[in-house]
Amino acid sequence: MSLRPFHLAFPVHDLDAARTFWGETMGCPEGRSSDEWIDFDFYGHQIVAHRVAGATPDDAGGNAVDGHHVPVPHFGIVLTISDWRALAARLVAAGTQFVIPPHIRFEGQPGEQATMFFRDPSGNAIEMKAFEDLASLFAR
Repeated sequence: MSLRPFHLAFPVHDLDAARTFWGETMGCPEGRSSDEWIDFDFYGHQIVAHRVAGATPDDAGGNAVDGHHVPVPHFGIVLTISDWRALAARLVAAGTQFVIPPHIRFEGQPGEQATMFFRDPSGNAIEMKAFEDLASLFAR
């Protein structure tokens, strides 16, 4: 079975800030839009920022993972390691405030991965990760 694109809609409080962050900082091409929402191409997947008055991210708390407090809920994508490094450098250059800075998690263990957590201007938590060997994505 070939992997199909996912669709994710999420709340934002300011479409201009979402357009700048997702379009410029994250480098996601813009698709259709209206006065209430914007589609973005998130590495081949469709994410949609919907303006919701007074929107705040659902913060169910977090979990401890490899010595860090991981925010829940969150979303992201698994990149190639070279794309992950390029994005990390772009985010650092843009002055992004990281919840968890770019680093290697589970180093030397099954599932070793590069990861970073940050929030968009509306507070939505995002994790971007990569594996040297994608076959270890579900390693136990």
